[in-house]
Amino acid sequence: MCLSLCILLICLVLGCESKYGCVTWGENKMQIFVSDYLASIPEVNIVRATYRNDINSTGWAYLEIHTSDQFSDVKQAYAAGYLEGFLTRDLIWMHWQNMLKGYCYNKTDVCGMIEDFLDKNEDYISSMILKYPDDPYWYQMMLFFIQLEGLAVGYKEATKEPYEQLTVRDMLWINMLGDLDELAFALSMPVTSDSMLFPEHCTGLVKLLADRSELYTSQVTWNSYQSMLRFQKMYVLQYKMTPNSNKRIPGYKMSMSSYPGFLQSLDDFYVISSGLVTAETTIGNSNRTLFELVKPVGQILEYARAMIANRLAHNGREWVELFRKHNSGTYNNQWFIVDYNRFQRSAAGKPGRVRSGLLWLLEQLPGHTHAADLTGELVRTSYWPSYNIPYFPRIFNLSGGNERVRVFGDWFGYDTNPRARILKQKQADIWNLADMYHTMRYNDFKHDPNARCAQCQPPYSACNAIAARNDLNPANGSYPFRALGHRSHGGTDLKITSAALRHTFQFVAVSSPTFNVSRGIPPFQWSKFDLGSQVSHVGHPDLWVFPPVLHSWEWS
Repeated sequence: MCLSLCILLICLVLGCESKYGCVTWGENKMQIFVSDYLASIPEVNIVRATYRNDINSTGWAYLEIHTSDQFSDVKQAYAAGYLEGFLTRDLIWMHWQNMLKGYCYNKTDVCGMIEDFLDKNEDYISSMILKYPDDPYWYQMMLFFIQLEGLAVGYKEATKEPYEQLTVRDMLWINMLGDLDELAFALSMPVTSDSMLFPEHCTGLVKLLADRSELYTSQVTWNSYQSMLRFQKMYVLQYKMTPNSNKRIPGYKMSMSSYPGFLQSLDDFYVISSGLVTAETTIGNSNRTLFELVKPVGQILEYARAMIANRLAHNGREWVELFRKHNSGTYNNQWFIVDYNRFQRSAAGKPGRVRSGLLWLLEQLPGHTHAADLTGELVRTSYWPSYNIPYFPRIFNLSGGNERVRVFGDWFGYDTNPRARILKQKQADIWNLADMYHTMRYNDFKHDPNARCAQCQPPYSACNAIAARNDLNPANGSYPFRALGHRSHGGTDLKITSAALRHTFQFVAVSSPTFNVSRGIPPFQWSKFDLGSQVSHVGHPDLWVFPPVLHSWEWS
C-alpha cells in the first residue's frame, strides 16, 4: 500500500469521541444507560454499545454492539435492537424521511397489497417458528425479528415528537427496502415498466494477487444519492445455535456497511467470524412471468434470509444452501461468498495456497437459484468481477438477458458490458491495497473508450465506470435508455477487505461519490446539483469530499 494512503487512513481513525450505552436487567425489566464516558456504564449488562456520528467529517457513523452470553438469546436480541434504536434515533428518522416517507404517495393500492403480503408472510414465519422451535434456521429467524421489535421500541423510547414515531412495521419497511421495488412490481404487475431492466446496484471485485500474498474482496454501492446517510456496524451477538444448545453460532461476530435502522447491510457487504466475506450485486429480471412465483407463504424476503445464512454458515457451500431456502424472488442478486479459511497467504518464502471452496457464486430469480464453486475460475484469471449481469447462462436466459441484448445491445451482454471490459483491464494492474482502492473508485467517462456510447449525445455516459456518476450526465443529453442518463444516482461508497484485515473485521471504506477534478469529475455537492431541491437529503453534508478510512473497532 502506498505511503500516502497509509498515512491518510491512520490519521482518520484517531482522536474521535464516542457515546456509550448499555441495557441492564433488574426487577424483571430492562433499563438503559447512556453516557459520554465508558466508565459510567455498568459492567454487568445484557448489551453494551459505542456509537459515533462522524458523517460530517468522514461520511460515516459508527455503531458497535456487544451482547453478553450470561443472558438468554431472546433478551440479547431484544436488548441489542432496543439499544440501537435508542442511540441512533435521529439518523433513523432522517433516513426514513429521505428514503420512505413519500413512498406510498399516489400508490396506495400497491402499498395496500404490500401490507396484505406482509401480514400473510409474518403469519407464515410465525407458524414455522412455533412448529420448529429447535431448528437452528427458524430459531435464528425468531431472534432476528425480536431484534427488529427491540429496534422499534428503543426508537420509540427516544422519540419525543408524536409525528416522528415509527412502528415495528415501519422498521420492517426500512429493512426490506432492497426487496421493496420488486415486491411492488410482482404484486401490481404494471402494464409497462423498465424498472426491472436496469438493476444498477453495485460493482464487485475479488482479486487474487499473482504471488498469492493477498486476496482482496471489494464492493462499490450504486444507489440513489438520497441514501447516503451511512453506517459502519459491528454486531457481536452471543447467540446459541438452538434454545437448548451450548454451541455458539459461527457468525456471531459481523462487521458491515449499513444504514440507519437496518439490522443488515443492504449493500450487501459483510465480514464474518466464520471466516466468510459475503457481498453481492443486483441482477435484473425482465421476465415478467417469473414474478408470478412471488408468494407470501413459503417464502422469506431476501434481507432476513441473508442474515440467517451469515449467522449459521461455516463455509460457502453451507451459505448457499441456507440462503436459497424459501427464496422470495425479490432483491435478486449475484452473491459472491469468499471463504478466507481456504486461503493461505505467501510469506517468508513459503508459497500461498488456495483450496477449493474459496469462492462460491449464487444467483437468484423468482423460483430459481443457481450456484457453483468458482475457485478454479478465480485461480485461472486471478479475479472475479460482478456488475449486475448474471454469469450463469441459465439465469441470464431466464431473466431475459438475451432479449435485453437483442433490443438494447452490448451494454446488457455479460462480456461486452462496459464495466466488464473496464474491470478486465484495470484488475491486471492491481498489486496492493492502494491499487485496489483506485481501481474500485475509477471513473474516467470523458476519456475512456469503454465509456463511449454511440447512441448517446454527448457520446459517453458517466454510468459506464466502476463507480458511476449519473449526476454528471447532461440533463439535456440524449440516451438510448434511462440507466445511462442524468439522474440522482451513482457509486456512493467503496469497501475493501483482505486476508490481513478480515481478522480484525476491518475494511477500508470511503463514503461519497467518486471524484477526480483533473479528469473533469468534480466532487458531488447538493447545492450545485440541479435535482438537489427535488430529492430529500435531510442530515446530509452539502459537499462530499471524504477520504478513505480504516475504522478500528473499540472492543473487538
